[in-house]
Amino acid sequence: MTTPFTETTIAPDRRWLTKQYLVLATITAVTALSAGVLHLILVLTLDEADRGNVAPLIWGITGGAVLMMWVIAVPILILWHRNLEYAIEPERIVIRKGILTRIQQNIPLAMVTDFRLQRSLYDRALRIGSIQIQTAGQGMTGSGYEGKLAGLEDWSGLHEDLRASVSGAIRREESADLNDILREVREIRRVLESKR
Repeated sequence: MTTPFTETTIAPDRRWLTKQYLVLATITAVTALSAGVLHLILVLTLDEADRGNVAPLIWGITGGAVLMMWVIAVPILILWHRNLEYAIEPERIVIRKGILTRIQQNIPLAMVTDFRLQRSLYDRALRIGSIQIQTAGQGMTGSGYEGKLAGLEDWSGLHEDLRASVSGAIRREESADLNDILREVREIRRVLESKR
């Protein structure tokens, strides 16, 4: 029988932050490509007098938008990464997150129905992974998963340990329920025998 976890605290790997930078770089590339296509279309459709005004306008707006995105997103991502923490306890999984408002999400192991490994293209390139946690209530998110442990270096080993721990928690809960039923039956027997 697998022993339950002692409390383990895990922080997402630094590569999670690298992944977020790569996502921002991808958005930047798509934005620049879109601006280039728009520039080309306008250059081909405008008369020669207006062509000189198009490039500074399109690239100025695009550059400003991309710069604004990076200036806003990078500090938020750094703070989010710094405050993101997972705790695996004997009876629950705790996700602590937030920047201005700290949120602690508790997911009882007895309520967990499944774990799903998730690895995007960036995750595979950076050798990290995520574990999504599904509960009997199907969670509050559109994906049906209650929580997510993202940016994990040892995602495969943790996934196996969590599966074993959930099986152990279910067996412990079933055993506790059976003990409660047994106590009730004994109490009923005692009351019935006392009335004879």
